[in-house]
Amino acid sequence: MPLNRIGAGPRAAPLVLVLGTNEIASAVAIRLNRIGHAVVLAHDPHPPVIRRGMAFHEILFGEDVQVDGIGAEPVEQGRDLLAFADGPARIGITRLGFVDLCPFAAFDVLIDARMNKYALIPDLRHLAAVTVGLGPGFEIGRNCDVAVETRPGRNGELVTEGATERADGRSNPLGGLGRERFVYSAGEGRWRTSFEIGTRVYRGMVVGHLAGMPVAAPLDGILRGLVRDDTEVAGPVKLLEIDPRSRGQAAWRGTDDRGRTIADATAAALKRHRLAIGARP
Repeated sequence: MPLNRIGAGPRAAPLVLVLGTNEIASAVAIRLNRIGHAVVLAHDPHPPVIRRGMAFHEILFGEDVQVDGIGAEPVEQGRDLLAFADGPARIGITRLGFVDLCPFAAFDVLIDARMNKYALIPDLRHLAAVTVGLGPGFEIGRNCDVAVETRPGRNGELVTEGATERADGRSNPLGGLGRERFVYSAGEGRWRTSFEIGTRVYRGMVVGHLAGMPVAAPLDGILRGLVRDDTEVAGPVKLLEIDPRSRGQAAWRGTDDRGRTIADATAAALKRHRLAIGARP
């Protein structure tokens, strides 16, 4: 049974720390919550979250957010984790990092869902009983125990030896378009926008300003992703994403097929390692 860091006796549910508050991290949290895990999402500012309508991220800013009908609660201080870990399976979200949280509870699982594709990822294996890496940059036995591919054509594949595929700049297609759906920052600076996700925009329309310079929509469509207003950006990162499909087909809220596939694979990875002890089948 999962054990507390402080106090006696087993926890009611396995405790999972997910690095990231983006749409992939949120889809994973929902899937694991549904099989009986207590999940804490830890925010990392790099890269900034753009698909905020598909994630729990906005809870950090006082918003009332549900994703697929499931809510999450803020974990504001490390000691709050004690009560969180001892309760029923639920989802929390925090600005605190691992070093702030680890004195209060032993994590059964750590999942790196930050999707920082080009970063050098350190060895995470000593931080929890099992560590899972999502996307490029992971190698079994070097910085994780098991990994999940997130690349187009291999999305959701389990990697149990070797490394995940390197990032190559390709994006998962949507409406027949890939990388051209996004606008990337050319440099660093403060991002300002008055637009909301879900707004219809047109090619050339100025959606926001980075360090005072205008940033325009690359094509017609619905804003599927957008960095939150008044965010300090360290480039190059994605600033916005367009869904080129019609309003009836476009989706900017709730989990999508890609996220659910990665989440299912993550649950399968934990089952493979037999470290989801105490979870419902």
